[in-house]
Amino acid sequence: MENPPAAPPSRPPHVRLVFILVIAAFFMDIIDASIVTVALPSIRTEFIASIAASQWIYGAYAITLAGFLLLMGRAGDVYGQKKIFMAGLVLFTVASFAGGLAPSLLFLIVSRALQGIGAAMTTVTAFAIFIRLFPEGPERNKAFGYIIAVLSGGFAAGAVTGGVLTTFLGWRWVMFINVPIGIVTVLFCQRYLPGGGGWLKNQRLDVPGALTVTTGIILFVYALTNAAGVGFASISTLVPLGLAVATLATFVAIESKSKSPLMPLSFVRRGSVLTANAIALVLTSVVGGVSFIVPVYFQNVLGYSAVYSGILTLPPALVFFLVGGWGASRLVNRLGARRAILLSALLIIFGTLLMTPMSVNGSPFVLMPGFVVWAFGASIGFPAVNIAAVAGTKPGEEGLASGVVNTSFRIGFPVGLAVLLTIAGAFDPPAAGSPSAVAQGIVAGFQVAMVAAALLGVLAFVITLRLKDVKPSWAQQGPQTGAPEVPAISPS
Repeated sequence: MENPPAAPPSRPPHVRLVFILVIAAFFMDIIDASIVTVALPSIRTEFIASIAASQWIYGAYAITLAGFLLLMGRAGDVYGQKKIFMAGLVLFTVASFAGGLAPSLLFLIVSRALQGIGAAMTTVTAFAIFIRLFPEGPERNKAFGYIIAVLSGGFAAGAVTGGVLTTFLGWRWVMFINVPIGIVTVLFCQRYLPGGGGWLKNQRLDVPGALTVTTGIILFVYALTNAAGVGFASISTLVPLGLAVATLATFVAIESKSKSPLMPLSFVRRGSVLTANAIALVLTSVVGGVSFIVPVYFQNVLGYSAVYSGILTLPPALVFFLVGGWGASRLVNRLGARRAILLSALLIIFGTLLMTPMSVNGSPFVLMPGFVVWAFGASIGFPAVNIAAVAGTKPGEEGLASGVVNTSFRIGFPVGLAVLLTIAGAFDPPAAGSPSAVAQGIVAGFQVAMVAAALLGVLAFVITLRLKDVKPSWAQQGPQTGAPEVPAISPS
């Protein structure tokens, strides 16, 4: 049986500064994801590493990040969000410094794995603090939009910054750049960040549940990451996938009997939680797969440079920044989360289908209308799904809600990559074939993968029909003025 949470404490000071610090945590995570990707060729050259081996520089980060989200989210509820957040910042900063000094590829990969754990600690607790900062309603929806805008800007900024640092200072500065940012953020957070969490004062952390769910998710993401390269039929995919299913089934059995479960099954069954998280996973799989395929088509088929391919992705990035940052929250306030997600799914389906007329000698501008429509849909969907997933969160559940929805989003990307690249790979001709035959095979595979992505969008639409709408009591409250009412976060 769960212990009741402590009574809500007083309202925190410096609300806007706290929100900026919360956004900074998301920004550090997203910029690190894109900044390192740009530096991969230089890292491969220095360590004389194969493409397969160097992929784990990103893979190690993604796997540990996804694996530790749920555990760290619940740890924030039990021990206090500020404690977990600060520890994550320190770990992320130290791991970044170690990665910059890496004498070998293995050392760098381990450093990246530690970075992923640190990022899991900071992003999941930052999201939990955010949930408590803004009560359910228009102000929370608006703040969600700002976060989406920052994430969009951070991804673009990471690609540019990574290119500049790698070109003029070397790839190691891609890691070192996190150190001063981390130190400054730690100092500000120590002084201004409220404690948050620690509401479940008498509840212990569910260690068996923590071990099984973390191991299961890591195995699952590892299997999907592998499947994107070697397919689902490979033994190196099937074994970890089978172990992941068995481990996660054990986790569910443990949670059903635990007196202090890491993830109470009643929470998952409540309201829109399960449905919203299923939508998050499917929607992210579409976005993750398409956002990978299109730039690869620009570079590997049309022969454009990485820089020009990046420029071609700026229009959809701008849509994410503007629509996700400012338009989506207003749409959710007017329509409710359910109808906003349905509209999002329709736009994603239509936009994805518009991108199917790829050709070996085609123009990237043929894809641009679909790319922009797809971005409109995704930029509406992500804030709306987040709003639905955390609606009705009770005191003491902020970290849990944050951990569950962030895990769903993080798993969605490798799911999309694994499924769509496996489908696309079925059309690849032998590498020894003529260049034109290879290009034709890649294009044929990508076209079918785009159709499959659209079908995933249809699945998201169908699941959303079962979603309990989240257009709550705020719709009858009339317009709000002034600063948002901020619920309590305890000082530490």
